[in-house]
Amino acid sequence: MNTGLTTASLALRDRMIQGIQKHPRRITAILAALLLTGGGGAFAVASLAPDPADLPVRQIEQSIPSLASGLSLAELTEQPGFSLFRTEQLRSSDTAESLLQRLGVADPAAAAFLRRDAHVQKNLMGRTGRSVSAETTDDHRLLRLTARWAPDDSGTFKRLVVEKTDAGFASRIETAPLTASSRLAGGVIQSSLFAATDAARIPDPVAVQMAELFSGDIDFRRALRKGDRFSVVYETLEADGEPLRSGRVLSAEFHNNGKSHQALWFQEPGASKGAYYTPDGQSLRRAYLTSPVEFSRVSSGFAMRFHPIHKTWRAHLGTDFAAPTGTPVRTVGDGVVEFAGVQNGFGNVVFVKHRNQHVTVYAHLSRIGVKKGESVSQGQTIGAVGSTGWATGPHLHFEFRVNGQHQDPMVIARQSEPAAPVSAAGRPAFDRLAAVMRTELASAELVQQASAE
Repeated sequence: MNTGLTTASLALRDRMIQGIQKHPRRITAILAALLLTGGGGAFAVASLAPDPADLPVRQIEQSIPSLASGLSLAELTEQPGFSLFRTEQLRSSDTAESLLQRLGVADPAAAAFLRRDAHVQKNLMGRTGRSVSAETTDDHRLLRLTARWAPDDSGTFKRLVVEKTDAGFASRIETAPLTASSRLAGGVIQSSLFAATDAARIPDPVAVQMAELFSGDIDFRRALRKGDRFSVVYETLEADGEPLRSGRVLSAEFHNNGKSHQALWFQEPGASKGAYYTPDGQSLRRAYLTSPVEFSRVSSGFAMRFHPIHKTWRAHLGTDFAAPTGTPVRTVGDGVVEFAGVQNGFGNVVFVKHRNQHVTVYAHLSRIGVKKGESVSQGQTIGAVGSTGWATGPHLHFEFRVNGQHQDPMVIARQSEPAAPVSAAGRPAFDRLAAVMRTELASAELVQQASAE
């Protein structure tokens, strides 16, 4: 028996056991990651076979016919050229020449075509962030240039194609369906939600959706704690196999201050649209949203403050949301527009009357998008952030009044009743989806914890 080999094998076994005992979470996370990605990998194991160096060696010679047999040198060197491919993101300062240069294209005729083509000028130049791909010859002449973008939420994308033809260059606009795939990610709060999602390479729209989802239970401006963690599964919308933008959050879990919050997207059978629910089927939709703008920094809350214009301390009977001019403003609940116009220090303002003598106020708007007497639904855009009236800068002043008395809008929103739970007819499909969600989020948390370690 080979004593040296046996001793080495036992030592290797002991080191493997110690490694698993020392890092159980990391080993589990690696296995989970391999499962999630289709198991596309291989594990290295110790070989217990004899050392190849000790085996006998035999030399075998065999003639192999040349692949170039019968071809002259000229024929071998006159093979067709090859194509080169490159992709870049469009910059705000790009011209036709600078874009082609970054794409590795050296083709004056192509640059001249891009400068004068109507499709290119309307849909490409100046469209910062759009992905542009180029196919060129081996001497860097343009064969095909492609740009892709999703103009709306219709589930389709536009494709601009500039192609070399026998008659010169030609362009066209095509429409094709987006393909949805899901991605899984997680993170830990160190300072803020956006800092954590940036570190996890999660797109900002996904972070905003998470904040909106759990805003009824978590105050993301004041209640986050270092060490809070989250997991999320979200859609990625792809065009021709390339990620174009993020889509809807499919499921999410947030651990805040020792308490876990979960959400799952589900569409009832026969319903025109879906909604978010807890894993036990309770709706996360409430009568009022917590914010009239997408997740934003609150610059002045419902409290006493030193008024920046009147220079006196007075009650601030509302909430100020700092946001750039033009940011969409939405109504927090279903109702009817009671007033839309100019009013004193409010400037451009909209009053929306809801049931139970509830009224919401949206002031300092740069524009108004509704009229008196118009019915509005929760989340509908009614105007845009501005600085009209008594305002020192662009922001939205928002108020919530009950029977004429000012109330803290955050408290009212969190106390409002949720919508109906999952129906009995939809329950079997929902339960199957919830089981998948739990598995995915658990895997995301394992991978995230392993990365943190």
